[in-house]
Amino acid sequence: MSAHTAIAWQNARNILCVRVDNLGDVLMTTPAIRALKTASPHRRITLLTSQSGAEVARFIPDIDATIQYDAPWVKHGTPPNAARDLAMRETLADGAFDAAVIFTVYSQNPLPAAMLCHLAGIPLRLAHCRENPYQLLTDWVAESDPGDRVRHEVQRQLDLVAAVGAHIRNSRMRFEVPPPAHSSVAKLLSKVGIKPASTVIVMHPGASAESRRYPPDQYSIVARSLIDTLDCDVVVTGSAAERELADVVCSRAAATGRVRNMAGVLGLGELAALIARANVLVSNNTGPVHIASSVGTPVVDLYALTMMCPAATATKAFVRADITTACAASGRMKSWRRRASCSRTAARQRLSRPCRRCTRAFRERRCMRCAHPPLPEAHRLLCTRSASTLFTMIVPLPSFAMESLSPRRKMSASRM
Repeated sequence: MSAHTAIAWQNARNILCVRVDNLGDVLMTTPAIRALKTASPHRRITLLTSQSGAEVARFIPDIDATIQYDAPWVKHGTPPNAARDLAMRETLADGAFDAAVIFTVYSQNPLPAAMLCHLAGIPLRLAHCRENPYQLLTDWVAESDPGDRVRHEVQRQLDLVAAVGAHIRNSRMRFEVPPPAHSSVAKLLSKVGIKPASTVIVMHPGASAESRRYPPDQYSIVARSLIDTLDCDVVVTGSAAERELADVVCSRAAATGRVRNMAGVLGLGELAALIARANVLVSNNTGPVHIASSVGTPVVDLYALTMMCPAATATKAFVRADITTACAASGRMKSWRRRASCSRTAARQRLSRPCRRCTRAFRERRCMRCAHPPLPEAHRLLCTRSASTLFTMIVPLPSFAMESLSPRRKMSASRM
């Protein structure tokens, strides 16, 4: 970066951050946003984001303003509308931004967003890009992922803003739960008979993509097993549309009186407060996983092998349980080497995958339906080891991950 460019970025006071995908992506960008915010005094940050991103932005103190935009180059349910896109160009032009930082995952192309910012007259434009962007980006960081490894999304975005002089030591994701949400959840748990000292496990069985949804009847087995083994309370969360899904998860454990269906009951702030209260979150790979990492709650992520998740990509307080075992169609099993967790030091283990008969289904990203064990790895880990052992020995976490667990959280987890 030239001295002239460095001075221009240092003097930029009004910055547009573009992150037009999902809630979890916005949360994983919060350390980079904080680095931009603190790199220069009196800096204002505006986030251009999706509907779900705008919802979570309310809980991120480093964001001063939000512009919601269903970008046509991102998957969503909104029909394309050229007039809306042209209106967005005018909105960004009226914002008089000094600079734009375009945040993407490595498989996304930043150039449509770069063109929008260029047409809006934003003078400085930064992004990762695989091909030469020529004049669309004033500051181009060559795309290096995936290569031999894929950086964690948090580190990827920190590296991007570091290219223009924005650095920060604390790489923890940020989600500030408002005090009223904590109070509301405490009252709600008390109302359904969960005591303040009870061990609480939150289960989130939904996900936006079907390929990432672990079968609800298998979640139900896990819920009952956890209650019987750990003497804990299980709270099942989800949207109002996932109420029936949550009913299935609760079915096997309903007779115990220790499982509660809160799908459709909680707002986003209350969901985060509940996750912060929980000892462990068991979830598919979806938004609540990132919320848990942000608030310091240990996570067991039932991760479908439909997305790359290399060994060095552990988020804070995070354990990954890949779900590929006996074939649901034939019951046959074959040995297959795969990663047991996202810890950098975790050893590869020999487990199982769907049989040859289901290889096509597996490749078509329907593996969570095709392959589901009766007792998943998440249950085995939780039921056979204390949480303090689980999160420090079975999956060795880097120092920054352990720092993300507050003393209260470590003490609470060790009670299990």
